[in-house]
This record gives sequence, C-alpha cells and structure tokens, in this order.
Amino acid sequence: MSKALGPDSVVAVVVTRHRRELLTDSLKVLGAQTRPLDHLVVVDNGPDQPVEDLVAESGIPSTYLASHRNLGGAGGFALGILHALAMGAEWVWLADDDGRPADETVLEVLLSEAKRRGLAEISPVVANINTPDTLAFPLRRGLTWKRQRSELGTDFLPGIASLFNGALFRASTLDVVGVPDYRLFVRGDEVEVHRRLVRSGLPFGTSLKVTYLHPDGSDEFKPMLGGRFHAQDPDNEVKRYYTYRNRGYLLSRPGMRKIGALEVLRFGLYFLTVRKDPKAFLQWLKLVRQGQRERFFRY
Repeated sequence: MSKALGPDSVVAVVVTRHRRELLTDSLKVLGAQTRPLDHLVVVDNGPDQPVEDLVAESGIPSTYLASHRNLGGAGGFALGILHALAMGAEWVWLADDDGRPADETVLEVLLSEAKRRGLAEISPVVANINTPDTLAFPLRRGLTWKRQRSELGTDFLPGIASLFNGALFRASTLDVVGVPDYRLFVRGDEVEVHRRLVRSGLPFGTSLKVTYLHPDGSDEFKPMLGGRFHAQDPDNEVKRYYTYRNRGYLLSRPGMRKIGALEVLRFGLYFLTVRKDPKAFLQWLKLVRQGQRERFFRY
C-alpha cells in the first residue's frame, strides 16, 4: 500500500493525447519548479501513442494512467483529480498538455499568494505562447474585451480564473465544487466548474504576477459591431459541435440562465449579419437545444 502524501502536498494533473513534443516541453518546466511537485499524475487519452516513457523520465515522482477510452478533457481531469485526492493531495495543480508554466517560479508564487489571500483557487495569467504580452484568450469585462496582459493590472483579479491552464485548487475546494462533468467531454467543462466555483461563494482569482503559456485561442472569437461584441465560432465541425452543444447545457444551469436569451440575440446577429448563413444559425440552435435537453451523444 502506498503512503499518503505529507501535509501541504501539491499534485499536478496533466491530461494528454497525441501531443508528445508539447508534453515534453510541459514536463520539463513542471520538473524545474522552485517549489517542487510532490507528485505528478498524467492521464493519457491516447495510449496507442503512449507517453509513459516521458513521464518516467521527467524526474518527478509520478503516476501514468492510460485510458483505453478517450475520456476527453473533462473525463481526463476528473480521473486525474480524483486520483490526486485519493493519494492525499492538499493542493491540485491542473495543466493541459499544450501549455506550460512560463518559468520555474509559477507554482511557488501561486501557492504563496493562495495562502496569503486565503483563496480556494488561484490561477496565473494565460498568455499567448508565441507573444506572451498578449492574452491567449480575450477577457471580457462588461462590454470591453481585454487582449493585452498590460490591460489587466499588475497584482490580482478577484473572481476571474482560467481553470484548466495552471489553476491551483485546494483539496477542500474540490470537495465543494466537485470534478469536471465527464458528459461534456471537451469544450465548456472548465466553464461549468467555474460556474460551480462562483456559486459556492469561495474566494478565488488570478494572480497577475505569474504566467501560464498557451497556444493562441483568440481566433475563435469573431468580432461584430465594431468589436463591442464577439461570437465564438470554432474552425472545424467537431469543435463547433461540442462548443455549441455544451453551451446549451451551461446556459440552462443555475447562475447562467439570465444570459441565455442574450446568447440567441448575439449569435443570431453574428450568423445572419456577419456570416450571412441562416443554415449555420439553425444548426447552432439545434445543438444548443440538444445540450439543454442533456442529450450528450458523442460526435
């Protein structure tokens, strides 16, 4: 029987699938942290191209979990988080395989800030891996969209967090908010956990002192009305299917229902006036309704 981890232990959870080179870069930075990890859990959704050797060579005490069914990001993080909690982790640090901490101090700073501020969860700024002064995902504040990290300030953003890109959770927080919903598979699963975190009333936020690097994701957000509004329109059919279906489910949940009607107006405006594609709008409506009815069939 394995021993439980010690007090204040941190376990990193990484979900991967067919991204060997990117995972190599990520594990190098995770292994170089000034506050060393107590354990690493890697969930591999693509064991037909295994990365067990990379995990073994990382220099971090680790567990490799090969899933012979693709659990998606949602199921992969759920499995990894539960494994970390079962080991006795006091803190769980989440990371995807296509991103990495910007430097070796990220975990140390996050842990220190979380303790000093009494936070249930803390995230780093998620910046574009190629141009770190730019955000990997645009951040909406009211009707204004922030795209540069210089627009955010220098210290701390309360109540805002990107949860699966370097997010650090207390174990007790996960007792309250739970793990990602496996049914969502990919797309929107982190938004659903964020919704639960907000409704829990627990304090959380983003430290502007540290950065997590991630490939640019802003190209999916298409501007309209001079950039005052945006609509998320992924570049392929599979991403659109899960994005829109899961969005329908999310908008039917407590805490998000008020913006549901606005979503119909916003996407109607986008598909009918920007893309000029009524069929695409009807497909969007169909997928949103599918999510609302909790019909979580795979693509």
